[in-house]
Amino acid sequence: MAAAIRRLPNNKGPSVNIDRSLAVIAALGVTLLAGCATTGFDVQGHRGARGLAPENTLAAFDTAMTLGVTTLELDVGITKDGVVVVHHDRTLNTDIARDAAGAWIDTKGIAVSSLTLAELKRFDVGRLRPNSNYGKPFETQVPRDGERIPTLREVFDRVNARGGSHIRFNIETKLAPDAPNETLAPEPFVRALIAEIRRAKLTDRSTIQSFDWRTLRVAEREAPEIATVYLTTQQGAGDRVQAGKPGKSPWLAGFDVDDHGGSVPALLAAIGARVWSPNARDLTEANIKEAKALKLSIVPWTVNEEADMQRLIEAGVNGIITDYPDRLRRVMAAKQLPLPPAVKP
Repeated sequence: MAAAIRRLPNNKGPSVNIDRSLAVIAALGVTLLAGCATTGFDVQGHRGARGLAPENTLAAFDTAMTLGVTTLELDVGITKDGVVVVHHDRTLNTDIARDAAGAWIDTKGIAVSSLTLAELKRFDVGRLRPNSNYGKPFETQVPRDGERIPTLREVFDRVNARGGSHIRFNIETKLAPDAPNETLAPEPFVRALIAEIRRAKLTDRSTIQSFDWRTLRVAEREAPEIATVYLTTQQGAGDRVQAGKPGKSPWLAGFDVDDHGGSVPALLAAIGARVWSPNARDLTEANIKEAKALKLSIVPWTVNEEADMQRLIEAGVNGIITDYPDRLRRVMAAKQLPLPPAVKP
């Protein structure tokens, strides 16, 4: 099993006593798994359905809902005028964004937080730059010219308008401790996100996930009714856990995995986490078994090959984040697993 899992493609301190907010979470039993109890295995459409439609657009979320997913996975930033918007990068992606004249933007590093919503809405994000390394893995993505970066409110409203009352939202905060000037600080960032979720009355259908665990600690303290998901990766230069390295990883909110024998599941259990979302390439038979023994739900990212989906389901994960919800549904159907309902167009 471990060898098979490693073949996955390359697609994502302080005291460890559980504080009062985490105790509330545990008491309420607010977890991603609990939220999916009525639908079974958690089918998460990554950035909507990135393999099929432009990522993090209303078109992508529509595609995912029409196919049938449990959860829409998406990313958020905050504009200069304080609006929560759905976009993966902290800055505009030059392989996605075109200006009002239809030309691909060439300037890198334009922070979402430096633009007002009106300014951000001028960019067309409805197709991938031809022949770009970013776009090559997604040849099946259907362009939708005219798509704009949506607000989180627009996504919530679209799901409600289509009757997707069962659809959940797994919302990633896009901050980085090594790029503090590109976004709001963790506290105001998370407070803006919490306010939007509460406004929509979707606290019971939303989770907040992040590699930057500072934001998860803020969310747990200020909105214990919203479940949190701990993202990790231990791959090469992107390793944010930094096991076996001197000092504490800046991504882990002051915690050090080496205080727990280098085990991510052990650290998560110690700090009161309930859902672990690891890079799928980091999963082995041993750490899956450990996580399950510690009562952690496991939802790996980003799994796009059907053979890998099958192996991970057999290994006991609780859900999968994928750019291709249609592929995951085929694997589940072959295994006679219950499928989440599709939403009528």
